[in-house]
Amino acid sequence: MYRIIPLFLSLLILLVPAFDSRAAPVKTGAQVAAEEGFSLLKGKKFGLVTNATAMVEGRHLIELMLASGTTPSIIFAPEHGLKGKVEDGVRIADASEGEIRVLSLYGERKKPRPGDLAGLDLLVFDIQDIGARFYTFISTMGLAMQAAAEAGIPFVVLDRPNPLGGEYVSGFVRESDLSSFTSLFPIPIAHGMTVGELARMIKGEAMLPGLDRLELTVVRMKGWSRSMRWPDTGLPWVPTSPNIPDYETSLLYAGVGLLEATTASEGRGTREPFKLAGAPAIDAARLARNLNERALPGVHFEPAVFSPTAIPGMSSSPKFKGSRVAGVRIEITDQSVLLPVETGVSMMAAIYESLPEAEKKTFFRKGLDLMAGTHLLQNSLELQRSSEEIRNMWQGEVDAFRKTRKRYLIYSH
Repeated sequence: MYRIIPLFLSLLILLVPAFDSRAAPVKTGAQVAAEEGFSLLKGKKFGLVTNATAMVEGRHLIELMLASGTTPSIIFAPEHGLKGKVEDGVRIADASEGEIRVLSLYGERKKPRPGDLAGLDLLVFDIQDIGARFYTFISTMGLAMQAAAEAGIPFVVLDRPNPLGGEYVSGFVRESDLSSFTSLFPIPIAHGMTVGELARMIKGEAMLPGLDRLELTVVRMKGWSRSMRWPDTGLPWVPTSPNIPDYETSLLYAGVGLLEATTASEGRGTREPFKLAGAPAIDAARLARNLNERALPGVHFEPAVFSPTAIPGMSSSPKFKGSRVAGVRIEITDQSVLLPVETGVSMMAAIYESLPEAEKKTFFRKGLDLMAGTHLLQNSLELQRSSEEIRNMWQGEVDAFRKTRKRYLIYSH
């Protein structure tokens, strides 16, 4: 038996909440595949793109595969590594677990190489995404799809829920000259699709070259509908990365994450990343009052003062390390109505307006256009356009995207 099993047993203890034996209303694609005895994989040599989020009723997918006699020939790990414990932006080296090679897709390669796939019959993807375009797991999926197409082998997605739900779609559609690993596809910031649906769209809309010849299979979930946000699924949350430790953080990230591309703190270096935000020169009470007056649904803002520190595995060099930062703490009052992108844009606008004139000149970093997917957001914030005006600017793009995506949706309302 491969020695990989103890690794994943330890992951269960460290990363996963105590499993509730009561059946969740949603069965993930991995659970469906396991209940079918991994019939798609029997007798085949396959590669597996995965990480610590690939859980099935308290057990990791790899453990279930090994127990069924269906062993991956090779494992590919995305950003944050197989265990999901490496902080963002840190390159990851290749490794091994027992006799199975673990190749990093966030180091020297971001896409499987031809030699990596030699001799394989297919490539399987099972990673829990969080529904934001600039979270890199979907870029990893797309590039793995392209590699599979080039190798002439099928690609299988074990589908999982979009934590933001399947109805919420918001944010600018990425412009053609702003393609990057953090915004690889021309979709809105919050796309409202599962990874399986998105894989169908990436192929069908030729979002990457060469996918027309890819044989794509999506193992569908059971019980998931588009109106469900994460709490409705009944599934336990597994941290998708060190700074997304819980569902509430994932919900905020699609908007508050944009602050990463500014000089403001997005709460890294604290135990509440993306729930705290601010800058040293801000009046915390005034900022909280400004934001609460905007009456954003599902959130309330409290004045906060915090001091980011280096936290191993989470943030080794946060903004304003060791300094006093004044800002706000975001309290979620109703997750079902919260609008993540709109909340993040409003926070950027309010923080920008709160800064002294000298600091406004350096507030925006070069990467904002890449994260936002547009040149319009920074320009609009500098002109102090209202959040409603900015939202109206992307609404036409979102409407057009919704029409296109209909062809690729798997699940109904």
